[in-house]
Amino acid sequence: MKTIYHDTVSYNNHVIDVYASEQGLLFVGSYDQQNEIHAFFSEIEIQTNTEKMKPYTDQLQEYFNGERYTFDLKLDIDATAFNQQVWEALQTIPYGETTTYSDIAERINNPKAVRAVASAIGKNPLTIVVPCHRVIGKDGQLRGYRGGLEMKQSLLSLEQ
Repeated sequence: MKTIYHDTVSYNNHVIDVYASEQGLLFVGSYDQQNEIHAFFSEIEIQTNTEKMKPYTDQLQEYFNGERYTFDLKLDIDATAFNQQVWEALQTIPYGETTTYSDIAERINNPKAVRAVASAIGKNPLTIVVPCHRVIGKDGQLRGYRGGLEMKQSLLSLEQ
């Protein structure tokens, strides 16, 4: 059983759960979704630990305060090679900008994998830090987001 540390950050009257292991940031939750981590990870022991979580919660709070545009945190990511490639591409999308699913597929040199890219984005455990909210439909419309379209819109608005 893996020990996971937990704390929360608040933004715009919402609570966001944040989890890390000894190796790094493991999961960032959606607005007001307690225990969402269990849909991604099993056999974990969660301990609330504000001190161990401080580097992670501080950077997220700085982001929500408009003081941080990129993150420089250790990440604990266990993913397929394809998902890892997609998530790395997401991290190249600049703050305040958006791109499309097909653009991400092009960036990873797999232009026909748009649906697979969308699936990988949906499995991103590090929402906000790995900024999947910056990916929109080709028509400019917001598309699916683990935290819901309201959360996606609020993050995009924050970055404007």
